[in-house]
Amino acid sequence: MSPTNQTILSSGEFTGIVSSRLLLLVPEVQLLELFVALVIFVSIHSLRQRKWHGLPVWPFVGMLPSALIGLRTANFYEWLTNVLHQQDSAFTYNGFSLNYVVTADPHNVEHLLKTKFSNFPKGDFFRTTVDELLGDGIFSANGEIWRQQRKTTSIVFHSPEFFRNMKTESMIELVHSRLLPVFEDSIKQSVPIDLQDVLLRLTFDNVCMIAFGVDPGCLRLGLPEIPFARAFEDATEATLLRFVTPTYISKVMKYLNMGVERKLKRSICEVDKFATEVIHKRKKELLLDSNDKTSRWDLLTVFMQLKDNEGKPFSDKFLRDICVNIILAGRDTSSVALSWFFWLLDQNPTVANRILKEIHGIIAERENTNKEESKNGSVVFRHEEVKKMDYLQAALSESLRLYPSVPLDQKEVVEDDEFPDGTILKKGTKVVYVIYAMGRMESIWGKDCREYRPDRWLRDGQFTSESAYKFTAFNGGPRLCLGKDFAYYQMKFVAASIIYRYQVKVVENHVVRPKLALTMYMKHGLKVTLSKRDNTNRAP
Repeated sequence: MSPTNQTILSSGEFTGIVSSRLLLLVPEVQLLELFVALVIFVSIHSLRQRKWHGLPVWPFVGMLPSALIGLRTANFYEWLTNVLHQQDSAFTYNGFSLNYVVTADPHNVEHLLKTKFSNFPKGDFFRTTVDELLGDGIFSANGEIWRQQRKTTSIVFHSPEFFRNMKTESMIELVHSRLLPVFEDSIKQSVPIDLQDVLLRLTFDNVCMIAFGVDPGCLRLGLPEIPFARAFEDATEATLLRFVTPTYISKVMKYLNMGVERKLKRSICEVDKFATEVIHKRKKELLLDSNDKTSRWDLLTVFMQLKDNEGKPFSDKFLRDICVNIILAGRDTSSVALSWFFWLLDQNPTVANRILKEIHGIIAERENTNKEESKNGSVVFRHEEVKKMDYLQAALSESLRLYPSVPLDQKEVVEDDEFPDGTILKKGTKVVYVIYAMGRMESIWGKDCREYRPDRWLRDGQFTSESAYKFTAFNGGPRLCLGKDFAYYQMKFVAASIIYRYQVKVVENHVVRPKLALTMYMKHGLKVTLSKRDNTNRAP
């Protein structure tokens, strides 16, 4: 037989081989077809689910993939706002182990912050998530612990001693002896500065005086690095990431001491170290000088004189928690609010000119004032003058409406409930209200909701506040911010002192976007250049 003949197959043999191979391929073809059909089914199902949930719902992982995509966008809060727009201000999020009702409806917000306040505490999930950083402080506490802290803090904030020391003397010291010299040094060297960093230093020094009665000295020439301040910022960022990370992943990372959990642990150690040193030092000072107890009005000293329900002094851990919470409330909120405010002024020069005109008018009203005081730039604004700055307060409120210092907040449902919009709330459900999105809802603020327009806050030239459930920058109901008046005073004093003396210009092409954190930091800071104003020929 020739070689060629050896390769020739009979028709029967050929048919048998082909048939056997086709039989082997059948399962593979069926599996492929089944897989393709499954993908098509899931895709169609997910697209249909958008109608009801706002985001595609995938098997096993729910909406988690979409949320991860949102977190990767340049502005997560804007992404979340768009989802809420599509869903009429409320939707249910199901993402693997994370389940939320998300809303930006003022009626829903009033329901959870006021009407049914007791049914919406912070909840175990929130407390567990922030425990390392905030502990049993006022932000995370519930029940009697929260009420006692709020009552005591309220007494301090509304005392004449606090007003005199913190609202006047400390602000004058921080602005005129520290902030302005830093600005002058920047102008002298012709270099831009990170205004957000400078303002964070100012409010950090101020709130440490309020909380601990100590001056960390963050704001001074050279802008030195303060380990506690850096650790505090890192800790807030790492803590927020826990809210969007599946619980089991966070637990594994914490157990293995890796990634963001490692960063959090390291930052908390630095925060605890600072707080422990201050608390021990204060205890020694109070033991040595009994008169010091009545002369000091910082929160740490006040709480050291109180007793718990068993008649015992509060533990060092509890004192630490109280002070760290106050720092979070006072340091980040005012500074980031002022940062967004100056960024908006850069884009809206007519608003800046109206603020300057208001300031000049107030200075012109001073009686028996040395005219040289206005010419040489040494003007120190008086308390009653700051109160008269209605347009400035309107401009700051408008900035907070668009860029709230706390962009979102969370509660947990104690018993089955229902929102005014008909959303069903099951026991244990986590509820998130998105304050950032509320400032961008036409149904709340009208068609010009995305415009920066301070006049919306004025009635006959006077500043008029809005409902706390429409403008939720300072929270609402029983948890309404105790430091609201102080925050406004601080922001107005600082803003007026800067605007009166300097033109603030954002560096060209500087990228400004929010950072994902507990408060709305600018991710890349706010790089600005400063130039002096000529106030010698100001209009009366």
